Amino acid sequence: MRGVTAPWAVRMVAAVLALLAGQSRSEAGEGSLAEQVIWAVNAGGEAHTDTHGIQFRKDPLEGKVGKASDYGVRLPILRSSPEDQILYQTERYNEDTFGYELPIREEGEYVLVLKFAEVYFAQSQQKVFDVRVNSHVVVKDLDIFDRVGHSTAHDEIVPFSIKRGKLSILGEVSTFNGKLTIEFIKGYYDNPKVCALYVMKGKPEDVPKLQPHPGLEKREEDEEEEEVEVGEDGVKKSASASPKNPVRSGPRTPNPYAADNSSLMFPILVAFGVFIPTLFCLCRL
Repeated sequence: MRGVTAPWAVRMVAAVLALLAGQSRSEAGEGSLAEQVIWAVNAGGEAHTDTHGIQFRKDPLEGKVGKASDYGVRLPILRSSPEDQILYQTERYNEDTFGYELPIREEGEYVLVLKFAEVYFAQSQQKVFDVRVNSHVVVKDLDIFDRVGHSTAHDEIVPFSIKRGKLSILGEVSTFNGKLTIEFIKGYYDNPKVCALYVMKGKPEDVPKLQPHPGLEKREEDEEEEEVEVGEDGVKKSASASPKNPVRSGPRTPNPYAADNSSLMFPILVAFGVFIPTLFCLCRL
């Protein structure tokens, strides 16, 4: 009896310890991110497993819709780890609206993460487009360069939920038929595109954050801390009419008209001093 009881007790203790360890990891949120992801695609590129364990599959639209581009592989991507820059260096674009479709069968809270980087254009208003999910516009007038600049990672995070056959996304509700359709809408400025995307169970705070970008953080802080004063008429007015981030092309040039002009007056005074006596002498003749 003792020979049977001892191994059984050991197995029970091991099982309890494993359960406690698993619960501890779950509470700490470690190692669970990859398990929460239900679908991930490296648009325009090959399969890739990122530093968080998310397995991005090869682009299923290859040879079907749009064009794949690896133009960005020659550029380092800011705000992204070196191991995962490939997710922002490749992309799929199309001269018309295009998109991806995935089935979702379980109810719950989800997050759609869209990855972008502008690796071609070097100014804003060159590529602007919308993103639509099941007829809901979730990203309006996306200008990647205007948001973050050139060769810089940018993620759009879109939370949504599915419950009782209804899709709730950004305050809008529609009937859900079991398929999530993510579309990149052709606009007036160039072609829509995407570098990578994935859908995971959870909330926006569960999504890994990109590396900090000092320039972007400063601009966001300036916008948030913009001072407002109340005028005599009770209307709120900006404390300063000048922009928070004025663009300067170089150091300020001295004003040539602000220089001392007294040296220019001396020859004129001398000329008058000679001319007037000469004129007086001529008149006496």
